[in-house]
Amino acid sequence: MAGGYCHYFGMSARVRVCSFWFIAAASLAQAQAQDLAFERRKSDVELKARSLTEASGMAASTRDDSLLWLLNDSGSPAELFLTDINGADRGKVLVDGVLNVDWEDLASFVFEKKSYLLIADTGDNGSQRSECALHIVAEPAAPQAGAQFAGKIPVAWSIHFRYEDGPRDCESVSVDAKAGKILLLSKRTNPPMLYELPLKPEKPGLQIAKKIGQLSKNLPNGMPPMPFGTQPTGMSIAADGSMAAVVTYAKAFIFPRHDGESWAAAFAREPLALSGHHLRQAESIAFSRDGSLIRIASEGAGSPIVLYGRVAAKK
Repeated sequence: MAGGYCHYFGMSARVRVCSFWFIAAASLAQAQAQDLAFERRKSDVELKARSLTEASGMAASTRDDSLLWLLNDSGSPAELFLTDINGADRGKVLVDGVLNVDWEDLASFVFEKKSYLLIADTGDNGSQRSECALHIVAEPAAPQAGAQFAGKIPVAWSIHFRYEDGPRDCESVSVDAKAGKILLLSKRTNPPMLYELPLKPEKPGLQIAKKIGQLSKNLPNGMPPMPFGTQPTGMSIAADGSMAAVVTYAKAFIFPRHDGESWAAAFAREPLALSGHHLRQAESIAFSRDGSLIRIASEGAGSPIVLYGRVAAKK
């Protein structure tokens, strides 16, 4: 009888401990959700650059908080477009020596105290490319007020790579500069897979993108459901590494990351969904440099820029 009582007591204690940790984890998740809450802000900003017709990637300038960089999708000239946060056309620049095979995303980052832009030539609708490419360029200084940007810029370094488990279509690429890593989130896989490359490879030659994780399930679709509505079409990592934002044709999602946590663990959790962006074909998303704002743009001429602002945590 005494043994049975002790067994019962032991089980009860374990249940209480498990319940405590479950409640603590739920409370932490709720607090984090409140801390990382974003709400849609009123905005009538539209992209005014006439030749920017398929905005497939966007990044906030690390040199000037009032500027954004964008690029066009496959088949377009190898150009980067500069616009201000009010949508005004500030010109464009040709990236010398490379082609736009299928540019799909753009990231800005500071590495070794210098500002850079990463161009992701990673689109592969038919999953047939034997290798893809990432081109890193030094971010040019902005033109003077009222002046249009023009000219050519060289590539600082390129990374040619393949995926360790075969070709992948990928439209979501961003940089964790503190860790010296590039993250790539696949499209057309069920669920999306997360891959990693070094930002500055130690050895030359073809690199291998290693799978480090995956989403727990496909992202939610919109209502009514739309083709490829669950698939990632753009990604941005906050400069401090505290969160990643992913956009689909339906919505945008925040993946918070705890201090010391891996990106694989962060992406394995259920994300925080933002309210619908209601864009026709959203493929560009970018954090502001301080992480307080998120901007989303669509393919198509004159796309609106949908704006989300971080909500102050309740005390």
